Amino acid sequence: MQNQAEVFVLSMRSPDDVSGIVDMIADGRLVPRKIIAILGKTEGNGCVNDFTRGYAAQSVRVLLTGHLSAEEIALIPLVMSGGTEGGLSPHWIVLSQCDGETSGGPALAMAGVITRPLDPRETGRSAQADLVRDAVLQAMAKAKITDPADVHFVQIKCPLLTSERVASVGGDVATEDMLKSMGMSRGASALGVALALGEIETLEDAQIGTDLSLWSSRASCSAGIELMACEVVVMGQSDSWSGPLHIGHGVMCDAIDATAIDRLLTQIAPDADRQQAQGRVVATLAKAEASSSGMIRGNRHTMCEDSDISSTRHARGFVGGLLAGLIGNTALFVSGGAEHQGPDGGGPLAIIYTTQKGKLT
Repeated sequence: MQNQAEVFVLSMRSPDDVSGIVDMIADGRLVPRKIIAILGKTEGNGCVNDFTRGYAAQSVRVLLTGHLSAEEIALIPLVMSGGTEGGLSPHWIVLSQCDGETSGGPALAMAGVITRPLDPRETGRSAQADLVRDAVLQAMAKAKITDPADVHFVQIKCPLLTSERVASVGGDVATEDMLKSMGMSRGASALGVALALGEIETLEDAQIGTDLSLWSSRASCSAGIELMACEVVVMGQSDSWSGPLHIGHGVMCDAIDATAIDRLLTQIAPDADRQQAQGRVVATLAKAEASSSGMIRGNRHTMCEDSDISSTRHARGFVGGLLAGLIGNTALFVSGGAEHQGPDGGGPLAIIYTTQKGKLT
C-alpha cells in the first residue's frame, strides 16, 4: 500500500464556519488523524490587524479537540490567509491522506512541518530563512520527495512583529514598522524555500526585502499576528504516493500573465479544451504582488500609492479576477505580498488537479 493524497475544498460562510469539515468527519470522508494541514482563505483585510485568521485557526482547533489530543493538533499546520477582495470566495482547503494502491507513476505528495517559535530578532532576517530551509527539507523527507525539482509549491505561514514583540527584545529587530515586518517575514521565508530547493546558494540579512533578483518560483508565504513559528507545507510529486491527484506549478511574470495560467491548464489536459481542463482543477494557489516599479507592461498603476487600501489588497483582487476568469472558479487561494516569491510584480502559481473526470471535492 502507498499513501494517497486527498484534497477537499470547502466553502466558508464566516471565519468560524467549520461545518463543512464537521460534515466530512461525520460521514467518514475525512479522518482527523490523517489530516496533513488545513489552509483557510478568510475575509479579513490580510494586514497586521486581521484577526479573522486567528479566529479561523482557533475554530479549527476547537473542532479537532473532539478527535485529537492537544499534542496532535499542535503538529498540524493551520495556514490562514486573510483577504478575499473582489470576487474571491472564502474557503477551506483540507489536505489529508489515505491508503492507496501501488501505482506505476508519481502522484501528489504532501507533508507539513512546524518550526520552533521565532525570537522576534530573527523575524525578517537570515536566521528565519535558515529555519524555513531546514523545515522544507524535513517536510520533503516526510513526503518522500527526494528531488527538489519534484517540489511544486511550498505554502508557509510565518509571524510578524508587533510593538509588544519588539519591546520584548529591546528593539533589536529587522524593522519597527509593523506592516513592513509582514513583507520582511514573507521574504525571509520565501528565501528559505529558495535555499532548500537550490534556487539560491547564499543569503545575507541585507538582501531580504531589497535584492529583488533573489526569488523562489515555488514559495507562497503569508504572515500573521496569530503565531510565532513558521508553518511549512510542502506539495510535490513522488513515486511513493499514488492516486489520481497531481500538482503542477508555474510563475506569473506579472499581474496579467494569462499565458502562465494557460500553460498549466494545458498541462492538466493536453488534448482537451479549457472547459474540460477547468473540470479537473481541484485547488488553485497563487501569489499576488503590486510591482514596485508602479508599471504593468508600460502602463502606470496606483496600487502602491493608495493611502487607504494596502497594495496587497489591490493585488489580490486584481490577480484573483484574472485567475477566476481563466479557471472558472472563485474559490482561489490567492495570497497577497509576494516579496521574493516570483519576479517583482508577478508570483508563483500552482494547481492541484485530478486525472479523473470531475472534481474530487
